[in-house]
Amino acid sequence: MTIEIKIPSPGESVNEVEISSWLVNDGDYVEKDQEIAEIESDKATLPLLAEESGIISIKAETGTSIPVGSVACTIDSHGKPPTAAKKSPEESVRNEEPSKEHRTEKSAGEKEGINEHKPGKTEHSQTPGEVTEKVKISPLAKKLMKEENLNVDDIIRGLRRISREDVSLVAGMKEPEGPPAPKQDKAGREASRKRMSMLRRNLSQRLVAVKNETAMLTTFNEVDMSKVIDIRKNYQSNFVEKHGVKLGFMSFFVRAASEALKLYPNVNSYIDGEDIVTPGYCDIGIAVQTDKGLMVPVIRNTGALGLSDIEKRILELAEKARKNRISIEDMTGGTFTITNGGIFGSLLSTPILNPPQSGILGMHNIVERPVAVNGKVEVRPMMYIALSYDHRIIDGRDSVSFLVSIKEIIEDPAKLLFGGQDPDKILLDL
Repeated sequence: MTIEIKIPSPGESVNEVEISSWLVNDGDYVEKDQEIAEIESDKATLPLLAEESGIISIKAETGTSIPVGSVACTIDSHGKPPTAAKKSPEESVRNEEPSKEHRTEKSAGEKEGINEHKPGKTEHSQTPGEVTEKVKISPLAKKLMKEENLNVDDIIRGLRRISREDVSLVAGMKEPEGPPAPKQDKAGREASRKRMSMLRRNLSQRLVAVKNETAMLTTFNEVDMSKVIDIRKNYQSNFVEKHGVKLGFMSFFVRAASEALKLYPNVNSYIDGEDIVTPGYCDIGIAVQTDKGLMVPVIRNTGALGLSDIEKRILELAEKARKNRISIEDMTGGTFTITNGGIFGSLLSTPILNPPQSGILGMHNIVERPVAVNGKVEVRPMMYIALSYDHRIIDGRDSVSFLVSIKEIIEDPAKLLFGGQDPDKILLDL
């Protein structure tokens, strides 16, 4: 029975996808639910699974756009898995034993001691066993070979035959006698060309649209990371022991941004036609760099999550993104975005908006710098932070105040327990 495997729909409004790679070859036997290809849309990458076991026949080429619902391949369910396994290299060599005149007896000393020096031999009268003295052997392999009563010749002959190509390759690796010839600088001028993926094409279009359709500005500030670093240093082991995940910097900024968004809801808003929509919740996207391009999975309801919950969710989404197994649902619905260029060593940048959102926070590298603290110069671990925002709906006062709130919370994390407010002011009812 021949079964057609059709392209599934990655999500609403997606009518066309691209097969980025086939994970099997045409004519291979595949198992049911085996991943046979990777499908890439303009928003995400997802796997194509075999619905039945059988012999696969590929119908769609990689790198070409095909409509959702079209046939990507067929599977002959009557096809049988290969039963006759190919002969191993060891079996092939055993079937081609050398003639008696070319055989050499292995002495007990050869099998007992591997790579032992044998005096009395010159380089021009080496036996096959002596050639293998230069083979490097790991201690574990040497121990196993001794237990199995094998020497280097046994291993090499048991693995494969030496071909003409091997001899040519080794001959080319030999250094010529005499002084080395001067190396010539051969500067190449070659250029490679490859087609942009559908995800990359869509990303480039959106970035250009953001620059053309928004009034984007960026404001900056700097944060003293001393308190957060001390917390991580003092409680990291306890945190890992209890929650099973490391405590990073991102969870502090996600919680700080959640509290700051409550204080300045315009930063959490977006434009829909002639309306300004302000969600009553915080869904923060975390920018993750992958081989396919930049992806922004979303953490839902961050204002109600603890640091451990945020760290677990970040780890889960980052792994899915890097393995190209993130879904469109994981990347839709965000109200604000955080990107961390500091992991790549960035000191300062102007992050670009993630539409339709109106704000994005940029984290950067932590660098020890001299700063003035209570009239004295001290060296502190400092981080520049940046907020890019759409000036059409966010005024300068809100954008600067939002960034200052994040700075104050990170420099005094205890404020997270009081909704980002100063505990002393709450105590005094001010």
